[in-house]
Amino acid sequence: MEIAVIVVYALILALVVPFVLPPSDHYGRLVPAGIALIGGCVIWLALTWLGLNYQEAWIWLAVMLGMPAIAWFGTRALDRIRKKQELERLEQIRLGGKA
Repeated sequence: MEIAVIVVYALILALVVPFVLPPSDHYGRLVPAGIALIGGCVIWLALTWLGLNYQEAWIWLAVMLGMPAIAWFGTRALDRIRKKQELERLEQIRLGGKA
């Protein structure tokens, strides 16, 4: 049941992220929410393995603050990587490499 809360929170982030992050042609609209969802699940799993209980506020606080941060930094990194790959590919095409 707790994972369902994380999924709903990721959906809420999917609605908010397009207004917070700068627009980019290098990833789709749902990619930041997907990154946040995966990150939230990883945080939840790690804190559960460390022994935090579901009724404690710390696990919820870490997940709810961690998911937007992961979405922000993850999409920024993805955008930077894809821009670099695009420039390298364009340079390769310009120099006459295989298409």
